[in-house]
Amino acid sequence: MAGGRKVELAEALALGSGWRHACHALLYAPDPGMLFGRIPLRYAMQMRFDGRLGFPGGFMEMQDSSLEDGLNRELREELGEGVSAFRVERTDYRSSHAGARRRVVAHFYVKRLTLKQLEAVEAGAPQAKDHGLEVLGLVRVPLYTLRDGVGGLPAFLENSFIGAAREQLLEALQDLGLLESGSFSSLKTPAHH
Repeated sequence: MAGGRKVELAEALALGSGWRHACHALLYAPDPGMLFGRIPLRYAMQMRFDGRLGFPGGFMEMQDSSLEDGLNRELREELGEGVSAFRVERTDYRSSHAGARRRVVAHFYVKRLTLKQLEAVEAGAPQAKDHGLEVLGLVRVPLYTLRDGVGGLPAFLENSFIGAAREQLLEALQDLGLLESGSFSSLKTPAHH
């Protein structure tokens, strides 16, 4: 939600009925695998129907009894039955951004999975209800920078992201201790080549 203001969850939930709520989640799992025997592998995003990268999730519906119920429903629709092995909870909540123009509040969650759970999600996603429609596929985020200083995460961040997804990704990676503090500021704003 580019241009949206960060709000506390209680403030977001207190907004009037004219506001719509959308929830999205970064699903991640530590992976002992190594690229070229030395570069760690992990973490997934999705390619959206509009060609931009984002996180699985979507708008809450009237029948959803909580943000988390709606988010878990959206995850099943977009990622399939592999998500049945876990549930995103309030404890996984990270942030909310309110956009005045569209009157939408975007809530962001980060859920740690086991590698087996993440692999089950990846394997089952092509059978999900929304696969090929809203979701074009999952993408693993490269959490490394190649020796040329461009390949890996810096190149990945040059892609087109929906709303605040790029910033949410970087903040989550920093909070999880997966970015060196010095590299965070240099990655925060997209470079234009």
